[in-house]
Amino acid sequence: MTTMVAPPTAPDTRTSRVRYAALIAKVLLFALLLTALIWPDLSGIKGKASGARLVVYPLGAMVLPLWWWAYGRTRSKLHHAFPWPADLLLTLPWLIDLLGNRLNLFDTVTWWDDAMHFVLWGFLTAGALLAFAPRNLSLAVTAFVALGFGTTAAVIWELGEYVAFVRHSPELQSAYTDTLGDLALGTLGALLAGLLLHRLAFRPKAN
Repeated sequence: MTTMVAPPTAPDTRTSRVRYAALIAKVLLFALLLTALIWPDLSGIKGKASGARLVVYPLGAMVLPLWWWAYGRTRSKLHHAFPWPADLLLTLPWLIDLLGNRLNLFDTVTWWDDAMHFVLWGFLTAGALLAFAPRNLSLAVTAFVALGFGTTAAVIWELGEYVAFVRHSPELQSAYTDTLGDLALGTLGALLAGLLLHRLAFRPKAN
């Protein structure tokens, strides 16, 4: 008797695509980090706390896999499989930031920095919520959690930038205005990510 093998379902195919996208994003990120280490003059991050970025960026991209390996995989009631969509969302901000610096977009495109603070904080917040937040949160609680995470992350980032290179650069004169704008855009991006995620993934399904 011939055994019929059912074709992969749509969710399985979608999961595979997201998994491959997350792995490719990590490979590209580490390739860019390696080239920045070997050829710092071509990295686009020279003079922009390149040493700190070479440490923080891989940690940011690997925090979810490391957490999953150490602790998350035992929580079978919460996660039945590794959360690849969350992993992709948590990797993209570091990759896109490095690409933007490598292509010199932050210094040549006037709106690029503002757009990145809005979009990348949205990705980061969505990834964190998708990985760690319960699925039964109300809209209000989801918004508060998104704001709490996104705003805190934005403040830590701005403090890190100031300590690492802004205080010793010509940007210091305009740093206050720029920082306020970055914090506002990052917060708005985080809030929008929380609201969208609640609508797409957190709402209880009707019986």
